[in-house]
Amino acid sequence: MSNSWFSFKQFTIQQEKAAMKVCTDACLFGAWVADTLKRERRQIENVLDIGTGTGLLTLMLAQKVDANIDAVEIDETAAQQAKENFEQSTYKERLQIIQGDIRTLQLEADYSLVISNPPFFEKDLKSDNSKRNVALHGESLTLEELIISSKKVLKPDGLLAILIPFSRTEELVRLARKYDLYPQKTASVKQTEKHTCFRSMFLFDSHKKEIETSEIIIKKEGQYSQQFIVLLKDYYLFL
Repeated sequence: MSNSWFSFKQFTIQQEKAAMKVCTDACLFGAWVADTLKRERRQIENVLDIGTGTGLLTLMLAQKVDANIDAVEIDETAAQQAKENFEQSTYKERLQIIQGDIRTLQLEADYSLVISNPPFFEKDLKSDNSKRNVALHGESLTLEELIISSKKVLKPDGLLAILIPFSRTEELVRLARKYDLYPQKTASVKQTEKHTCFRSMFLFDSHKKEIETSEIIIKKEGQYSQQFIVLLKDYYLFL
């Protein structure tokens, strides 16, 4: 059973009300995006987190990026959980939870960054837990709908960051291209050197250029890899 909370160095995620709990790949994704923005000195003023769940990605970005962040969550209970997590953080003045469906919300097109760890699976077997189905499966938001919704609210020079199963990488790139968004950076993620890739992390914008690719292995010889430690050391308590 998952703990009802997950403590980081600068904030705590309460998660007893949320269907999807804190997981390693989501933490890695948040750290990778934040690290990329800092290294490239990107000027990020407003961020939109689509499908925030517990608010994990919002809080990870808030720790590293001095921006106002709106977090959208369709599930009322999860939205309340995220709001509580925001209110307990030192970044609360910059964070706002919006409970609703991104497909119907009327938001201004002024976001420098849209980030999402979206429903992973479409047309796959579902569980008996309806809230978990919404969080895991594209029954409430398909991948194409996510891209359309993101495109509507992005500034012309804005970035779109998405975490996706590795098996859906080509599908994501194809759908993004359909709406004039092109991959700038991507990182493939493996659990260990012996495993195949299971996640892809992407940054898209409106410019066509050569993609910067990398691979991240979470653990080597039973310990967190140096790559992982560098990215997560400012977040994880025992790194």
